[in-house]
Formats: sequence, C-alpha cells, structure tokens
Amino acid sequence: MAAAARLINPISMVRQLWGHRDLTWQLIRREVGQRYRGSYLGILWSFATPIFMLAVYTFVFSGIFKVRWVNSAEATPLGEFALILFAGLIPFNVFSEVILRSPNLILSVPNYVKKVVFPLEILPVVALGSSIVSSLISVSVLLAAIGLLLGSISWSLILLPLAYLPLILLTLAAGWLLASLGVYLRDIGQGIGIATQALFFISPIFYPPTAIPEPYRFLVYLNPLTPILGNFRYALLGQGEFNWGLWLGWTVLGGVLAWLGYVWFMKTRKGFADVL
Repeated sequence: MAAAARLINPISMVRQLWGHRDLTWQLIRREVGQRYRGSYLGILWSFATPIFMLAVYTFVFSGIFKVRWVNSAEATPLGEFALILFAGLIPFNVFSEVILRSPNLILSVPNYVKKVVFPLEILPVVALGSSIVSSLISVSVLLAAIGLLLGSISWSLILLPLAYLPLILLTLAAGWLLASLGVYLRDIGQGIGIATQALFFISPIFYPPTAIPEPYRFLVYLNPLTPILGNFRYALLGQGEFNWGLWLGWTVLGGVLAWLGYVWFMKTRKGFADVL
C-alpha cells in the first residue's frame, strides 16, 4: 500500500525524476553527440540543418509562391512568412520527434529491462531533452535570421520558457504512455506515424487558424498544439498574442496528463520483462 501511495503521489514523481537528473543529463549529452558522431562537421550539422531549411522556406514560400500570412486585414511583408513558418515548426518538431520515437524506446534497450536495474522512466525524458536541445539550436538560428531580416528581436522572447512549459508536459505525457504501449502493442508505431502526418496538416503551421473555413475550424482548436504554436510565434516574433488563458489551461492539464502517463508507465513496467 505504501509503494502504491508513493506511485500515485505527483510529488514522488518529481522527486524520482530529480533524483536521476545526473544520469538523465549524461544520456541526453550522449544522444546528442551520437547524432553526429563520425561525421566531418560533427555538432555543426545541428546548426547547418536549420539554416538550410530556413533558407529553403524563405526561397520557396516568399520568393516563388509569394505566400503571405494573413492576420486580420494585414498581409505579412516579404520574407517574414518563412520566419513564422519556422517558428511554428520548432515546437511541432519537438512533439512529433518524441512521440514517433516513444513506441520503440523500451524495445530498443531490452538489456536495460532484463538484466540491469535501470530507471526506465527516464527514457522518454531523455528523448524529450535531446529534442529540446535541437530545438534550442533552431531557435538560435531563427533569432539570427530575425535580426537580419527584421532588424530587431522582440522583447517577447522572455516568454519563451513559458511557451515551452505546456509543450514539455504534454510531450512527456504522450511519451510515457506510448513507450509503455509500444511494448505490448507492436503495431502502435505505425499508427503513430499516420497520426503524426495528420496532426502536421491540422496544426496551424502553414496557415493561421482563421484561414480555416468556419465549419472545420473547431478541428484546429481541438488540437493542443494550436495555442502552443501561437504562443511560440509570439515569444519568438512578437506576432499575434500570448494566450494566457489557454496557456494556463494546457499547462495545468498537461501536468495532470504527465502525472497520469508516469503512473501508467510505472504500473505497466512490471510486465516489460515478460513480454520482451
């Protein structure tokens, strides 16, 4: 009974994760390093990739298609659309990368499950941490582009840590749930791939929510990434507004879902070794 009470105590969850912070940070550093190990440019690829993608977005959407981000009655100036697009892709890539990896997190380390006393619950945290490091590199590239194209960086940048908070909590919730389900339901990875593609198109990355026809707009607002993307754009570009009501609601709900995901993971991990 005492062990069960500790498991469902959210404070105990925080203590457990904090107690493994050194191991978590070491694994994040190792994972980030392994991405570029053996390549000539090494860690420089983490800067080269977002720079290249930003250049492509600028050329294709602003140079060729002359796309504008329409908000209210004002059209977006030339070149700014690529920055708006890139600012929306940063949080989406964090979420999609983690949930695509999560179903295989436990399956990929059977030795940790069977032979070693290892805190498996930190694996989704490590995946999230690695993705956030990559996103921060993309943020630095975006800020440099903002300085070059727009001439100044908005004061709203100080809100960026707050914009990350609901994203982190919701991603952790999904990560713990999918990491557990992936052990028992091997096909779930295929389904998550399809769901992620659908989520990409119903998330306001290439368009503002107001561009969706009224009968279908509710689908966009049901998407928890919609306010997160909007808050990221405000923090990075000063574009739109920081929706404090939705931020608070999704932060609280994300915290509850993260706790429930952690409880589910810890309850089901007892059967991992039997399945593997």
